Amino acid sequence: MRVHRPRRPRASRRPARESLRRGIYILPSLFTVGNMLCGFAAVLYALHDQLERAGYLILIAGFLDGLDGRIARLTHSTSEFGKEYDSLADVVSFGMAPAILAYQWGLRGVGRWGWAVAFLFLVAGSVRLARFNVKAGSADRRFFTGLPIPCGAGALTLMVLVATKLDITADQPVSIAASVFVLLVSVLMVSTIPYRSGKEFNLRQRWPAAAFFVIAAAVAVLVFTTVPALALLLGAYLVAGPAEFLARQLRHKPTAQPAEQIQVTGAAIPRDDAQHS
Repeated sequence: MRVHRPRRPRASRRPARESLRRGIYILPSLFTVGNMLCGFAAVLYALHDQLERAGYLILIAGFLDGLDGRIARLTHSTSEFGKEYDSLADVVSFGMAPAILAYQWGLRGVGRWGWAVAFLFLVAGSVRLARFNVKAGSADRRFFTGLPIPCGAGALTLMVLVATKLDITADQPVSIAASVFVLLVSVLMVSTIPYRSGKEFNLRQRWPAAAFFVIAAAVAVLVFTTVPALALLLGAYLVAGPAEFLARQLRHKPTAQPAEQIQVTGAAIPRDDAQHS
């Protein structure tokens, strides 16, 4: 006679507080700390009107932010603590730092409207991060909902760096144009426009030799003309999201049927009352 033994209840998942007591992963957290350090230093340099140095620090913070998540996945050291800590660092490096940088360069030329627009950028960035954390488990990996905050920070930073290299003085018209641009970037961050994340590209698969040449050429252009190349790429990414969204809406827009025809059993026949009314 076969005896059925009762199954042991499956061990429940450790709560976040218990897993936090066991410690945190040092390697990805160090990159997050480096990200925050660059953002904090960028704020200090921007307050002392060393705008170009502050801008490059924000770009370095973006590079470190892209590394910490990938290193955590490669070393199997992802954790809820790391995700939340990374979001807090992003508020400093990609919210506060670029807002102060843009204000110190040109937004203060329009008075109180300048710091209001800079503050709206900070609010939009924090909302974007909070929404990303809430939808992280259910969202489509191929797309971001709204413009990612590192790209928004990069847009403001490259605006200042390009203007600094071209010796563009922030007079009244330039300050107004900069305020409109910052406000537009803020709206894109809190919008629901899907932006491609690039996570569908598998770098482990085989690629043709021509693709390797294109990648090498792109790296060479980025090294020798960093700011113009990044500005061109980021500008194309800003436009690509709304353009692809509008094209998708127009492609799926239903077409109205002609008034002279009606649908009967799947076939369209002409209406008699249109001729004999």
